[in-house]
Amino acid sequence: MIKDNLEIIEQRIAEACIRAGRSRQDVTLIAVSKTKPNEMLQEAYELGIRNFGENKVQELVAKYDALNEGFKEKVDWHMIGHLQRNKVKYIIDKVTLIHSVDSFRLAEQIEKEAARKNTIADILIEVNIAQEDTKFGVSADDVLPLMLEICTFPHIRIRGLMTIAPYVENPEKNRDYFKKMRQLYVDIKTKNIDNIYNKSILEDTALNWNKILDKFDILSMGMTGDYEVAIEEGSTMVRIGTGIFGERNYM
Repeated sequence: MIKDNLEIIEQRIAEACIRAGRSRQDVTLIAVSKTKPNEMLQEAYELGIRNFGENKVQELVAKYDALNEGFKEKVDWHMIGHLQRNKVKYIIDKVTLIHSVDSFRLAEQIEKEAARKNTIADILIEVNIAQEDTKFGVSADDVLPLMLEICTFPHIRIRGLMTIAPYVENPEKNRDYFKKMRQLYVDIKTKNIDNIYNKSILEDTALNWNKILDKFDILSMGMTGDYEVAIEEGSTMVRIGTGIFGERNYM
């Protein structure tokens, strides 16, 4: 099942890239393995998957400890779910990327734990682009002010932005949200301050753009139901769980 699913997804990713005039190498596939047994992750690894995403700290740590040493090639683990401050210490030296930073206090804790481990934590700012009450993430207007605060931390590197679009039956309904995310990403990357924040408020702010943009190259958006549209609109990382592993197993 996983083999067949991956072949379909790879074909669709490639086709979406062609439609957008992009290279397949521009898009990283993250296999979201939450609630799935280790055997399924091992199978996905043997089929070429090198990026796994988890929503819960406890599950990520358990799978990391059980599987990581057995993988002959390096695997990147992604924390894609909401992260509580008191759990940062358990994953700080295990994950390649934290997708879900949505507050200064969380970033402050990540900085503290990364300093303890003498490591650099790569993070994404989670944006609630659809302004859904049930979703985490900052508003589009609050992204730059948060980044300006976080960029002062020596053990944190802001790699880009992430969003979780609304659940929809028709993925086209999320296209506008993905377009907005892409524009926000581009505005930040090209220092187009007027488009992303009131310039007058920034006049007295020391903009450390080199720190912000040093490795600012990730736009994480698109899941099983809408990843093709997300790729067409500029996503560089898609997070696919059900499409690879089947329906989730909730206990």
